[in-house]
Amino acid sequence: MSLIQYTHRGMTPWFDDLDRYFDEAFVPTRSQPREGAWAPRVDISEDDGKIVLRADLPDVDEKDVSVKVEDSVLTLAGERKFVKETDDENFHRVERTYGSFTRSFTLPETVDTDKISAKYDNGVLHISIPKVETKAKAAKVIKIN
Repeated sequence: MSLIQYTHRGMTPWFDDLDRYFDEAFVPTRSQPREGAWAPRVDISEDDGKIVLRADLPDVDEKDVSVKVEDSVLTLAGERKFVKETDDENFHRVERTYGSFTRSFTLPETVDTDKISAKYDNGVLHISIPKVETKAKAAKVIKIN
């Protein structure tokens, strides 16, 4: 998961908003759902005992989400489905993206992948990744022949 400490970058949020504006400014107004890849936003925090990952998954049913760990890579996958309530509905604007998503995170060696737990609450997936205590390896002197 290669954790990097968050630091405030001053103007960065302004530039992010500007980028988002230009990305959306030239896209025509959509009246049909957009299907395709999307990525849920995540927060990753850490304390002495565990790493916690929280993923926002609004309108995603718990049964449509999977979490797996393989070769020290944690992968979230799932799908947000577009459900039209009735044939009488005429959408004027559809901005949310629907379809499958996948997010992967490389886990550090200091976690216990056998004890990872996950719960889903109000559209937020909480994944708790316990850490294991690692002993510092003693320096090994190598004899030169």
